[in-house]
Amino acid sequence: MRLISDPGYGEVDLSASAEELTGLASAVAQGEGLLSSTFSPGGNALAGVEVRGTSGPGVLIHRDAERQILVISGDSASRAVLAENLRDMATAEDGGHLHIDYFPGHFYLAEGSLPLVVNSPHGGMPTQ
Repeated sequence: MRLISDPGYGEVDLSASAEELTGLASAVAQGEGLLSSTFSPGGNALAGVEVRGTSGPGVLIHRDAERQILVISGDSASRAVLAENLRDMATAEDGGHLHIDYFPGHFYLAEGSLPLVVNSPHGGMPTQ
């Protein structure tokens, strides 16, 4: 898994294998886990992802600057939606990426969530 924080756009770019995305989806669904990045932290690279179950409402995605990790926390129902989106990206065989961006009234993201771009393990844009 590779996590790059882009300060220019204020988003985090996540690239991972299908197995790593599936593992992240499972951690998100369960509400606990710490997954390491395959890149050494430093510069804009993050060390990993920590998942925490909280009472919500919604999922909050933020960067812990001190520990250089991405933190995903939230209530069970909202985490389930995010987990399903991550599973879908892990199994999509035609490539592409998923933008997870908060907007007012978002049905599962909490206000203040960082934008997250999840890249398909199959690369590129869909061929369809």
